[in-house]
Amino acid sequence: MDERGTTTEVRDRSRRVEHIMAAINREPLTAPHRTRNDAVLALGVAVLAVAIALMGGEGIRPDALGWTLLLAGHVPLVWRRRRPVVALLWVMAFVAPYYALDYNPVLPIPATVLALYTVAATGTVRRTLLTGVAVLGPTAIGNGVTNRKEALESLEISGWIIAVLFIGIAVRYYRWYVASVVERAERAERTREEEARRRVAEERLRIARDLHDLLAHSITLIGVQTSVAAHVLTADPERLDRKAVAQALDDIAGTCRTARGELRTTLEVLRAHDTVVGAGAGSVSGAEDMRGPLPGIDGLAGLAKTGRVAGAKVELSVRADGIPPSVGAAAYRIVQEALTNAVRHGGREDLTVRVELWTADGALRVSVRDDGTGGDDGSGGGVGPSDGTRGFGLVGMRERARSVGGTLDAGPGPAEGFEVTATLPLSREDEVR
Repeated sequence: MDERGTTTEVRDRSRRVEHIMAAINREPLTAPHRTRNDAVLALGVAVLAVAIALMGGEGIRPDALGWTLLLAGHVPLVWRRRRPVVALLWVMAFVAPYYALDYNPVLPIPATVLALYTVAATGTVRRTLLTGVAVLGPTAIGNGVTNRKEALESLEISGWIIAVLFIGIAVRYYRWYVASVVERAERAERTREEEARRRVAEERLRIARDLHDLLAHSITLIGVQTSVAAHVLTADPERLDRKAVAQALDDIAGTCRTARGELRTTLEVLRAHDTVVGAGAGSVSGAEDMRGPLPGIDGLAGLAKTGRVAGAKVELSVRADGIPPSVGAAAYRIVQEALTNAVRHGGREDLTVRVELWTADGALRVSVRDDGTGGDDGSGGGVGPSDGTRGFGLVGMRERARSVGGTLDAGPGPAEGFEVTATLPLSREDEVR
C-alpha cells in the first residue's frame, strides 16, 4: 500500500473514532433520530435474544406464548429515550410473566439491562435509586420469605442490576463533564474573539485620534505659513523680501514632509490591522508591534519649534524624567492639539503660549495656556476645539487623558486667553492599546 493509501486509511479510522466518541458523549435526550436509532437497537437486541434461545440453555424453551412475551418486551425499547421509566415499566410488564412461566431466564436480560441503563443514564440519581429499589425490592423480599434457596441467586442478579445502574450514573456524569468542558472552550473562544474585536476597535480609535491630531496640526501650520508668504508678497511688492518668502515656502515643504511621513506610518498600521484582524487576538498584538515608537515628551521641543515657525512665542518647560511611554504619548498629543488650537484661534500676532510639564504626587501635570483673545467664548478660541466649534479637539484631548487614567480640564485662563491642564497618573505601565 502506498503512502497516500495509508494516509487515507488513517484519516478514515480517525473519522470513525470521532463519530463513535461523539455518539458516546452526546446527550441521549437531545440526540438526533432517537426513535429510528432505538428501533434499530431494539431489533438488534431481539435478534440477539433469538440467537441465544436457539443455542439452548436453562429453563423451558419458549413456546408461542413465551416468544410473544419475549418479543413484546423488546418493543418498548423503541421509546426508551423519550420515556425511559415508561419503557422500563412496559419491559417489566412483559418480562415478569415470562419469568413466572419459567422460560429460559437468560433471554430477556439484554432488553432489561438496556432499559435499566437508559433510566440511570437519563435521569437523576434519586430516580435511579428509587427505580433500583422498585425493581429489586419485591423480588428480594419474596425470595427471602418463600424460597430461601433462591435468595443467594437473587442477590447475585441484584448485584448485576446495581452495577448496570451505577454504570448509567457514571456515564451521565461523564457526559456532564464533557459538556461543561466543551461549553468552557466555546466560551473561551467567544471571549477571545470579543477581545480581539475590542482591541481592534480601540486601535482604530487611537489611529483616528492620531490622524485628527496630525492633520489638524499640520494643516494649521501650513495655513499660517501660507498666510505669512502671502503677506510678504502683498505687503510691499516693490521691495519683495525673497528670503522671507523662500523661508516660508521651505517651512511649508518641511511641514508637508513631516505630515506625509507620519500619515504613511499611521496608514501602514491601519492596513496591517485589515490584513490580520480575522486571525484573532494574537494577530492584533502582532499588528500593534508594527506601530513603531510612540511619541513622547522628548518630541515636545519639535512641537515648540513648529509653533514658533507658525508665528507664536512658545515657552517650553519640562521638569519630568522616567515617564512611561503611554503617559508620554498622551502628553505629547495633548500638547500638540493645544498648540495647534492656540496658533489657530489665538487671535493676535504676538501670541505667547506657555507649555509646562512637571511631576507631582505620582502624576505628570501638563499645562498649556496662551494669552490670545479667542478663548473668551469658551467654545472655539484659544486652545479650544480645533475645528472652530464644539468639535473633536477637546474631546480628543480628554480621550487621550482617560486612556491612561487621567483627567483634563479646559477653559478660559485666570487672566486672559485659554488654558488646558491635564493630570496623567504615572502608575499605569501598560502601553496605550
